Amino acid sequence: MEKEFTEIDEKNGWNPHYGEIKNKSPVFSNKIAKNPENKDRNRYRDVSPYDHSRVKLQNVENDYINASLVVTEEAQRSYILTQGPLPNTCCHFWLMVWQQKSKAIVMLNRIIEKDTTEEAREIFHFHYTTWPDFGVPVSPASFLKFLFKVRESGSLNLENGPAVVHCSAGIGRSGTFSLVDTCLLLMEKRKDPSSVDIKQVLLNMRNCRMGLIQTPGQLRFSYMAVIEGEKYIMQESSVQRESREGCNGNGILTEDHLKKNSYSDSFNKHQDVVDSNIESLIRKRRREDRNIITAQKVQKIKQTMNEAERKRKRWLYWKPFLIPIGLTTLILSGAYICWKIYIS
Repeated sequence: MEKEFTEIDEKNGWNPHYGEIKNKSPVFSNKIAKNPENKDRNRYRDVSPYDHSRVKLQNVENDYINASLVVTEEAQRSYILTQGPLPNTCCHFWLMVWQQKSKAIVMLNRIIEKDTTEEAREIFHFHYTTWPDFGVPVSPASFLKFLFKVRESGSLNLENGPAVVHCSAGIGRSGTFSLVDTCLLLMEKRKDPSSVDIKQVLLNMRNCRMGLIQTPGQLRFSYMAVIEGEKYIMQESSVQRESREGCNGNGILTEDHLKKNSYSDSFNKHQDVVDSNIESLIRKRRREDRNIITAQKVQKIKQTMNEAERKRKRWLYWKPFLIPIGLTTLILSGAYICWKIYIS
C-alpha cells in the first residue's frame, strides 16, 4: 500500500485514481428517496440512500430517513452513514439512533443536542470540529487520535448497534472515517496486512451508500491515514516505536509523534492540486443551498399572495351585500337617534 501511495503521489495521479473508483462504483435503485413525500427529508438532491441498504424507521407511517447501513463483514464492523439532521428530520434522526441501539454518534461537522424522557440510555457523542467540507485535515495526526479515541470507548464493538456517523451529506467525511477504520481493522485481522486493497474496500462500501469519498484529496488522505495508522498499530516503523514513549496513559498517539512522517510533510505540496476541484464542489453545494432557500422563499411569497387573493375575492363576493347592509344600518341608526332626540 505504501508503495502504491508513493507511485500515485509521484505521478500526481490522484484525480485519475479517484475517477477510476468513481467509474467502477455500482449504481442501485433509490426510488424510495425520490418519492415526493420524502423530498424534504433529503438535504441534497444528489445524495440518496439505496433502497436495499437504507435504514428504515420502525412503527411510523413513513419509514424513510436519508441513512444507509454499511456493513463490512470481514472487518466485523457496521456503520450507519447519514446526513446531518434537518429541522424537520431531527426527530427521525434520534428515533433511528434509539431503534438501532447505536452506542455512539460520530459527528464530523457541527453540534446537536437532544433531551431524553422516561427510559434513558448512555450514548457517546464524538465531535470532530476542524474538518472542512469537501476537504481534509491538515495531517492524519489529529484524525487518528480521534479515531482511536472512538475505538477506545468500545462503541464500535459488535455487541452494540451500528455507530451513527454523519457530516453534512453523510458521504465525504463520513466515508473517510469509516473507510480508514475498516482498512485498519482488516490489517489487524489478516496475516498479511499488505493484502488490504483500499480501492476495493471503498468499492465494496459504495455498494451500500453512493458517493463515499467525495474528492481525490479525501481519497489521498485516506491512504495517508491508513498507512500511518498501520505503522502505529502494527509497530512496524521506528518512528512509531519511538512514539510509544510519547503516548498518553491510554495508549493514544500524541500529535507531535504522528506529525513526524513524510506523508504529513508532503500534504501541503499536493493540496493545491485538489483545491480548485474542492472549491468548485463547494460552490456547487452553496448554489444548491441558495436554490433551496430561494425556492422556499418563493413558495412562502406565493402562499402569502394566494392568501391575499383569497381575501380579495371574498371581499368582492360579499361587497354587494355588505355595502347596502352597512348603509341601511347607518340610516336606521341615524333615524333612531333623531327620533330619540325628538321625543325627549
